[in-house]
Amino acid sequence: MILYNVTINIDDSVHDQWLHWMQDKHIPEVLATGKFSSARMVKVLIEEEMGGTTYATQYATDSKATLDKYYQDDAPRLRDEALRLFADKMMVFRTELEVISEFWPNSN
Repeated sequence: MILYNVTINIDDSVHDQWLHWMQDKHIPEVLATGKFSSARMVKVLIEEEMGGTTYATQYATDSKATLDKYYQDDAPRLRDEALRLFADKMMVFRTELEVISEFWPNSN
């Protein structure tokens, strides 16, 4: 499994608008591409010197090839909307992660 991790620091002045947009519009649109099986949004609990609030959204997909297809077919359109709405109020970096193994506690 591949995780596409998008970390965003969002300025306080647009935080609520951005969070609503992410949860109600952007993440559902990314999932609607059919290239991801799930998404998880988490808040980073470390305070940034630059201010704002930082979140990471992880999208799970089956392969690097599927992620590359997302980059080709869908990412430009979805990124353009974010830039149009919040360009000067957010800092973004993206990471590709490969899941090597997962561990769960025994439930005995």
